[in-house]
Parts: sequence; C-alpha cells; structure tokens
Amino acid sequence: MNLLPLPAFSDNYIWLLHDGKQALVVDPGDASPVQAALQAHGLQLQAILVTHHHADHVGGVDQLRQATGATVYGPVYEKLPEPVLRVDGTVRMTLLGLDWQVLEVPGHTAGHIAWYCPDAAGAPVLFCGDTLFSGGCGRLFEGTPEQMHTSLQCLAALPHNTRVACAHEYTLSNLKFACAVEPNNAALLQYRAQCEMLRQQQRPTLPSTLARELAINPFLRCHVTQVARSAQSFAPATDPQQPASVFAALREWKNVF
Repeated sequence: MNLLPLPAFSDNYIWLLHDGKQALVVDPGDASPVQAALQAHGLQLQAILVTHHHADHVGGVDQLRQATGATVYGPVYEKLPEPVLRVDGTVRMTLLGLDWQVLEVPGHTAGHIAWYCPDAAGAPVLFCGDTLFSGGCGRLFEGTPEQMHTSLQCLAALPHNTRVACAHEYTLSNLKFACAVEPNNAALLQYRAQCEMLRQQQRPTLPSTLARELAINPFLRCHVTQVARSAQSFAPATDPQQPASVFAALREWKNVF
C-alpha cells in the first residue's frame, strides 16, 4: 500500500491510498490533483471517503465520481454531494482489501467522522479530516469544547504507531502555539526544528504519528500540569483538574494567538 499526500489549494492535503492498481481518496476538495495522480500511477479509483461537509473537502467529489464511477462514503449527518453511502460509528467495511472503521468525532462540524484502518502496509492509518492536526486541532465551527475534547480522546486511544493523516499543512503555526503552551517540552522543540527543515525543502510534515502527537500536541495533553497551568494563565477561570476545561481554554487561546 502506498500513501500519498496530494497538495491542494494553499494548504490542504487530499490523501490517496493505493495498491498499484486500485485507489481510494480522502476529502477531495479539488478533483484535478487526484485525476493527475491517478493518471500518473495508472490507478482506478474505487472509493471516495469524506470526513465532513466543508467545500475544501468535497468540492471535487462530483467530478471524480462522474469521471471514475467511484463510490462515495460519508457521514450520516452532513450535507454532501449526493449520491453518498452514509456511514456512522457502527460501520465496519472492506476497501482495497483492508478493514476500515468509522469513528464519530464531532466538534469541528456536528457530524464529522474519521476513517481508521488498523493495518495498511504494516501500520494503522487515521484520516482525521479537520479534527486533529499535527500540534493542534480544528476550530469549533459547529460543536462544543466538550464534544471536541471527547473526540480527541477517542483518537488518542488508538495504537501509538497510527499514522495521522491530517487534511491541512498547519503544522508550523500549530507548533508555534504549542511552544507557547509548553516552552520546555524537549520533544516539541526537536519536532519543531524537524518540521521547519521539511518545509524549507517544500516537503510535507505529514503524516505524523499518534505517539508523536501525544508527546507534543497540547490539545492531547490537557492532563499535563504545565499545559493546565498555561491554559489557566490565559483563562483564570480554567479548572486545571478538569481536562475538558483546560481544552476549552486552549482552544480559545489558539483562536486569538
């Protein structure tokens, strides 16, 4: 299995997973880079997976479906370009000969889902849309801080070697904020330097791994004393003993950072 990030717009990644013959694509906001990759690698598109309804994730769905006949799978509670096979957290399916699980992760949008494959080329892979970013998380456009914190805890419980295929190249800006929250986190400082080098070479910082995110991402570290103290310094009413309260303060802080 080959996992490819296809750059789109200014900072999106459309993820393409293929076995050399068949492919699936995740959140194709633009059809053009997907069609170019399919042609370059001689691939047939089998499926289109959608995490949520925002235009930069679904804008290319109709064109790709019409051009390839691929089946579109998406969340039950989101407005999407029809026809779509609707899925929720009860769904298990096989695509490209691999087992897939749907995770319900509301917060960024009300019906946001993530796609998790336990074994793709020897390691799990998570297509998390705009719920989890490297060093950060999505804005709360439709959900509550409590919902997003619960969703992130759901993702945090996956195996540590899970590859985290986020939908945006937000890593450097997220790490700048993370360093304000945990300025003495050695793993974070090392990772920031690594990502700065990658971006200077115009290379993606993604996919990340869940182990790395658990070590450096403040939104997954709301239980850590330094993170809670920093959150409370921004919002004094924060309860440092309640990770959901810490998360809410961090998200508000990031919104204005």
